Amino acid sequence: MTHEFETLASFSDAPAPAVTRVVYSETDLRAREYVKGLCSAAWLSLREDAVGNIFARWEGAEPALPAVATGSHIDAIPNAGAYDGTVGVLGGLEAIRVLQRAGVRLRRSVELVIFCAEEPTRFGIGCFGSRLLAGSLDASAGTQLRDKDGSTLDDWRAAAGFHGDLASVRLPAGYYSAFVELHIEQGPLLEQAGIPLGIVTAIAAPASLRLWVEGEGGHAGAVLMPQRRDAFCAAAEIVLAEEAAAKATGAPDTVATAGICDVFPGAINSIPSRVRLELDVRDIDEARRDSVLAAIDRACVEIAARRGVKIRKEIINSDAPAECDARVVDALCRAGERRGLAFQKMVSRAYHDSLFMSRIAPTAMLFIPCRGGVSHRPDEYAAPEAIASGAQVLAEAMALLADH
Repeated sequence: MTHEFETLASFSDAPAPAVTRVVYSETDLRAREYVKGLCSAAWLSLREDAVGNIFARWEGAEPALPAVATGSHIDAIPNAGAYDGTVGVLGGLEAIRVLQRAGVRLRRSVELVIFCAEEPTRFGIGCFGSRLLAGSLDASAGTQLRDKDGSTLDDWRAAAGFHGDLASVRLPAGYYSAFVELHIEQGPLLEQAGIPLGIVTAIAAPASLRLWVEGEGGHAGAVLMPQRRDAFCAAAEIVLAEEAAAKATGAPDTVATAGICDVFPGAINSIPSRVRLELDVRDIDEARRDSVLAAIDRACVEIAARRGVKIRKEIINSDAPAECDARVVDALCRAGERRGLAFQKMVSRAYHDSLFMSRIAPTAMLFIPCRGGVSHRPDEYAAPEAIASGAQVLAEAMALLADH
């Protein structure tokens, strides 16, 4: 599989070893064609839906039964690495080829799903392909989701050659009997423990906020400190309040990040009059996460009053965490044991398409180690041996689930 990862990584809008592959870009479309060619070479039947989710099916002995599915994504944020998402796609394809080479015929069909746009790069919301599949977004997303230049999802998908009613993307009830996603851990725990597999029992979910802080601009030398209504200083306090609220829960699974801070007018000798912040708060416990959001709200009220600024808030998304299905988790545990590989149960602090697939199918995830726990960087790396082990265990688990 190594050459397949290398080839897929070559479809990039950034120089190697970085990978930039934004949904619906020309680079993304060429990468999709490459992956579809690999699927066709494995004798999988292909279809694409109105948003560009790809489905590659290996038909079982009883094709009318709900299928077992696996998969992930191939889009990549700017200046990313070659393994986030792609391990679940190319590793999922290899798992199907493992079963084909073994000469087995499973009761249920097995389907590889390449989700459209797990990353939020173009439209500011992650997993919109799987959200649509699960019904967590409706057809209005076609006109409501816009990029920074105002172009809509409908504009972009039409330009990329995807047409049809977005309502048709939603999968019918019971379409899949199980879904399993193979993924790099994106953290250091497996590598540190020397354990080759992580079996995910819960998936954290984010709430994402966009805040506008409006103060009053002025000359950096002429406006004295007591008279200032500095929007950036107020925004800085909000960021620190977010950090303090996350730490105050005392729970390691509560995390908070201020990933975007856009300061206007952006001149060294001008007091900032306006700031746009984008905040991310996530946890596997929804009530605990929401307590952090409430603390941020209280801080905003206090900061606005004390600093004489206005603060406006927009909720980008607020998703519920997921508990993984016990039967699918058990199949992964049994598969690891059959392959003689040690594993540990763990939570996923990153969220994935599996979060939304869990709304419509029994779902779990399988993690493999990544070097240094690094992800979303050019030096992201998973060893070929780790990927192969993950694919073999995934194949074993899907065989167990497909003959159920």
